[in-house]
Amino acid sequence: MTASSETRPSAPPEGRYGGRSDAQADRTLKRVGAVLAVLVVGLVAWLGGSYLLRESRLNGTVPEFQVVSDSAVQAQLSVTKSSGTAGSCTIRSQAADGTVVGQLDVPVPSGGTSFVQVVTIRTTARGTTAELLGCTAAK
Repeated sequence: MTASSETRPSAPPEGRYGGRSDAQADRTLKRVGAVLAVLVVGLVAWLGGSYLLRESRLNGTVPEFQVVSDSAVQAQLSVTKSSGTAGSCTIRSQAADGTVVGQLDVPVPSGGTSFVQVVTIRTTARGTTAELLGCTAAK
């Protein structure tokens, strides 16, 4: 039995398990990974850039609001925009239980780079909030 343990091969026969070495497979895998990484970074940059360009045209906020009565809420609309860009902003008011009680579309003129206006939102019940839903540039 000692003779069989002495004849054990130390390595598999050459060419028996394929011609590619592990080093070649690793290089190929690294190349594919690098190409995929470049594509993902490019996609993220493109999506981020298009989002920033779209959003920078007309940005609004409602920095303050005041409940005037059971049927009205006053809100200050502040918009920063590119010069020459017109559009509209939508503001809504909600009751204490979260139901929408009023909504208003405010036109934004094309002149200047900023626009501030105090608007009154008519409500169907007592509103407790005034929030900007969004601004859309005119086409």
